[in-house]
Amino acid sequence: AAEEAAGDVEVTQDLTAVIALQGLPCGRVVSATQEGEDAYTASCEDGNRYRVFVNAEGRVVVERLD
Repeated sequence: AAEEAAGDVEVTQDLTAVIALQGLPCGRVVSATQEGEDAYTASCEDGNRYRVFVNAEGRVVVERLD
């Protein structure tokens, strides 16, 4: 369980960085759900939610969810 928790922390930190690099509002990712091999739904401390995934060209894409 400790290894899984550490992995979760790394994922939320990585998603926080990716969203920030896209210039999107978030603050910090407080939870993330893996939706596929390279796809996550991220919930931010400011209430925003994003889908973060790798597209067919291998680029990271961040889409805001309503």
